[in-house]
Amino acid sequence: MSERRIYLDRGVGETRGVVTLDGRPERLLIRRDDDDPRLALGARLVARVASLEPALGTAFLDLGGGVEAVLAFRPDARPVRGQALEIEIRGEPRRGKLAVARAFGPAEGAPRLTAQAPDIAAELHILAPDARMVEGRRAIEEADAAEAEALEVLHALPGGGTLAIEPTRALTAIDVDLGERKGADAKRMTRQANLAALGVAARLLRLKGLGGIVVIDLVGRGHDGNALLAAARAAFAPDNPGVSIGPVGRFGTMELSLPRRSQPLLERLCRPDGAPSDRTVAQRLIRRLQAEGAAQPGARLAATCAPVIASAVASLAELLSQRIGARFIVRSDPARPREQFDVGAA
Repeated sequence: MSERRIYLDRGVGETRGVVTLDGRPERLLIRRDDDDPRLALGARLVARVASLEPALGTAFLDLGGGVEAVLAFRPDARPVRGQALEIEIRGEPRRGKLAVARAFGPAEGAPRLTAQAPDIAAELHILAPDARMVEGRRAIEEADAAEAEALEVLHALPGGGTLAIEPTRALTAIDVDLGERKGADAKRMTRQANLAALGVAARLLRLKGLGGIVVIDLVGRGHDGNALLAAARAAFAPDNPGVSIGPVGRFGTMELSLPRRSQPLLERLCRPDGAPSDRTVAQRLIRRLQAEGAAQPGARLAATCAPVIASAVASLAELLSQRIGARFIVRSDPARPREQFDVGAA
C-alpha cells in the first residue's frame, strides 16, 4: 500500500511544502513572499470583464492593478463587458499564459481579493490528510531533494531503464528507454518497464507541475493495451478530476490530457534558458548561510557570490538576520560564475 508523507520548510523569503510517495518526492509546493496573492491557486476575487472573444468563448478579466486572468464561457452563459464577477483561480499563470479563472456568479464593487488561497500547510493536509507534518532540518533536506529531482530531465526506472521528460510549448514528451534492464524474456522485460514507467511518470509530472497534453513513447511493440490503460488510470487517479487517457496508438505511444493547475516548477525556479534564476540561486545561498549559522552558533559568516546574486540576496538578508542575527556579510565577486557561491567563517 502506498504511503504519503508531508514536509513543511518555513524558509527565509519562501515556504516550501513536499509530499513524498513511498519515500520519493511527488509534489513540491513553493510560495515566495513577493508572489501576487491574487494569482495563487484557490484565491477568490471580484473581477471585472475587460473584453470578450466570442469566437473563442473566452473573456479577459481585470483583477486590478494591471493583473489579468481568462475565463472560458459557454454560448448560453456569455458574460457582459464591464460586469463584475465572483471568481476563483483554477490555473496559475504560466510563461506566456494568463491565469485561468472559474466564475461563481455576479458580484459588486471594484476588482479585489476577497479570500486568500490556502497556505502551503493547508494544501499539504489536503493532499495527505492522514500524514503527520514534519518541519525543521528534515523538511529542508526533503525540499532540496525534491527541487533537484524536479529539474532533472532523465530519471531512473526501478529495475533498470530510464524515463526522459521534456516539456515543449505544445505538449510534454516522455520517452521510455529499456537501457540496461536485464532478462532473458525481452517481452516480459518490456512489459515491466512500461508498467513501471507509467507510475514513475505520474509521480514526476505531479512533482514538476506539468499538465496539458502528454505523449508517452513506450518501449517495444505489441503492447498489452488493456493492461497499460488500467495501469495508467491507477497511476494518474490522484490528478482527477480532469484526466483523459487514450489507448496505446499504432506507433506505440499513449496520449493523456492532464489538468493544468499550478505553475510548472521549471518556470518557477528557472529562467527561459533553463538555468536557475537569480532568485533561486539567492534562496540556495540564504539556506546555506542559515545552515552554517545553526552549525556555528555565534560565528561570523561570509558568503561570496556573483554581483547579480548579491543583489538578489539583498532583499532577503534582513529577513535572515532576524533568524540568526546580523552576523554575516555577502561579498560580491565579479569573477564568480553566477551559479557558484561560497559560505564559511568570516
